[in-house]
This record gives sequence, structure tokens and C-alpha cells, in this order.
Amino acid sequence: MQDIIDRFLRYVQIDTQSDPNSKTTPSTEKQWHLANELVYELNQIGMQDVSIDNNAYIMATLPSNLDKKVPTIGFISHFDTTPDFSGTDVNPQIIKDYDGGDIVLNVEQKIVLSPFYFEDLLQYKGQTLITTDGTTLLGADDKAGITEIITAMEYLIKHPEIKHGDIRIGFTPDEEIGRGAHKFDVEKFGAEWAYTMDGSQIGELEYENFNAAGAKVTISGRSVHPGYAKGKMVNAVSIATEFMSILPPEETPQNTSGREGFFHIHSIKGEIEHAEFELIIRDHDAAQFEKRKQLLRDIAEKLNKDHGDCITMDLKDQYFNMREKVEPVFHIVEVAKEAMEKVGIKPIIKPIRGGTDGSQLSFMGLPCPNIFAGGHNFHGKFEYVPVESMQKAVEVIVKICELVGEKDY
Repeated sequence: MQDIIDRFLRYVQIDTQSDPNSKTTPSTEKQWHLANELVYELNQIGMQDVSIDNNAYIMATLPSNLDKKVPTIGFISHFDTTPDFSGTDVNPQIIKDYDGGDIVLNVEQKIVLSPFYFEDLLQYKGQTLITTDGTTLLGADDKAGITEIITAMEYLIKHPEIKHGDIRIGFTPDEEIGRGAHKFDVEKFGAEWAYTMDGSQIGELEYENFNAAGAKVTISGRSVHPGYAKGKMVNAVSIATEFMSILPPEETPQNTSGREGFFHIHSIKGEIEHAEFELIIRDHDAAQFEKRKQLLRDIAEKLNKDHGDCITMDLKDQYFNMREKVEPVFHIVEVAKEAMEKVGIKPIIKPIRGGTDGSQLSFMGLPCPNIFAGGHNFHGKFEYVPVESMQKAVEVIVKICELVGEKDY
């Protein structure tokens, strides 16, 4: 396991935070630092056809060692980290033989990772955990996935007795800001299907995700002295509040789970003359997704009638449920499930309450279920990953390659 630890620690200490306000790809210059390091490492371990394009998309091949033709498959992860929390000067801590109690991440700031609040910790008692120091995120999302893919490829190269077909791997920038698949060359990648190694806890296997849209609502008001405002003032802040109050209060992220959809207002600013807020819309069910978007249009129409055409709304689809594209080729899920079972893992098949590169890639012609990478509490200071989970992810990748080499398609 030490090789996994060493590789992962190297990756997470390189800051790769992406930036949604940037127009470039990758969105931040610093993503190139890890991208170039990965290209060097792929060449060093003996991968073939290693390439990096002008947008930092990395691809490489492990050639087949079979005397028959089998499907070319792929494994994909992203190397950027979220802009939601600092990824600068990541200082990982290694907790060996975790005892099931509180983990003090930062003594000075009294930051504690506790199973009282994060119950999943208890399933890793006795294992080795890698945590933050309480001041940054860790970056297991998705540098754990990259670690696992490269480690698995290196293992296969060193063990040619394990038979497999052509294996393609891909690493992408900017997944955390929704652009990870935007410039991914599916034709160049050349796989019949792939797996993103971007899930959370050990055993996760996901082939359906939210349908997603985003909306920006802008309200134009009219400021008049409040003492003489009757019939004249149009208070943009009040109208924004009225709009938000019509949304069902129980359909928010903090009140939903499983396949339940939601509206999530994530930013708001305003004054009398101008107010705006942004929200995201999520639902696994396509019909319900359309109803949610229509509700926003209906609210805007009603308030424009009430207050005089003061609202504009920019509503855009972001990604769709990949289940539609994966179910017709469901054997690709079954292969991953069988691989997990053969290495002693109980598969946890459930919908993603979010999206991955795989959801977009599936609609681009590359069906792409999602497999666990092992981390927990992504995007914040309480992020951690059990090393044993990363080791099992490596075993799953190797076993998938082996199974595809054995089966007839």
C-alpha cells in the first residue's frame, strides 16, 4: 500500500483548484503542473501513446496482450479540485490503525473529524486514513481516482500474465466547474465504454445521475423615497424574496435524499434598483425535471404580470441522466459489479446526487458508469480517504480489465 500512499501524497500537494470565472481550458494555469507530472509518470511506467493536448486533456494506452480482439475500454478521472474550498498548501495527515474515535485535525483551531457527526468513519476502524490538517480540502476528489488508475496500469504492466485487451486512460481538467468533458475527444479516445473513478465510499457503482439545469434570475427595480413610494417604488429585493418564497420549501438539498429532486439557491445579492440570484435545478426523473423548469418560468411570468415586466431569467440545461445511455449496454455495469464481487466488495448500486464527467461523456457516445474512488466528505476540510479503499479500487480496475479480456462480446 505504500506505493499508493506515496503517489497520492505527491498529487494532493500540487494545487489544481479550478476557476468557474475563467474562460480558458484549463481554467487555471496551475492545473498544468500536475498534468505535466502525470504525463511524465505515464511514460515512466511504460504506458504507450501518451499525449496531452492544448487544453491539458491527457490520454494513454496499455496495449492488449491477447491474441484475440476484445472491446477497448477506458478509465477516466479529473485532476482539478473544487473552487469551493482552498486546495493550496495541502498538508495531509496519516492516521494508522484508526481507533474509531475523534481525529484532531487542527489543535490550534480546534477542528475535529468525529464519527459522532461523520458516522461513515466507523466502518474504517483499524484501517489507515489520510486526512487534511483542517485548513484545506484533501483532493481525494479526484486525485484518489488518478492514483488508482495509474497504480492499476503499473500493476498490469508488471504482471503480463494477467490478460487484457486495449486499455485507454484519460485525465481531465475542470470537472469541478462542470467542464471536464467539454473538450474531451471521444473519437480519439477510441473506447467502446469507460468508467470514471470518481465515486465516494468503497463499493459505490453508479449509472444514473441528476438531470441538471442552472438559472440566473435578474430583477430590475425603481427607487423612490419611501415616504412617497406608494404606487411608484418597485423593490427588486422584495420581488426576489417573493420569487424564492413560491418555491416549495421542502424541496431543497438539506431536505431531500435518494432520487428526490430539489431547487438550490446558492447566491443572492441586491438592492432596491437591482437584485439577482442564482439557483440550480436537479431531478433524476426527466418529466419531473421539466416540471421544475416550467415552475420557474411560471413564477417569472406571474411576477412580471404583478410587478410590470421586471424579471428576466437565463435558464440553461447543464447535463442529463446517463441512465438513458447506459441501460442499453447494461453489461458494462454488470462487469464492474462482478469485478467488485470477485475482489470481495459488496457493490452499492445507487443514483448519484450530482454529476460526473461520465454523465456528459455518455451523451457524447462513450457510456461511462461511475466507480468508487474511496474518499469521503469531498470539497471541505473534513475530507478523508481510507488507503485500503484505494487499494480495493486498484483491484477492481485490474479485475475489470481481466474480465473484459475473458468474455465474448
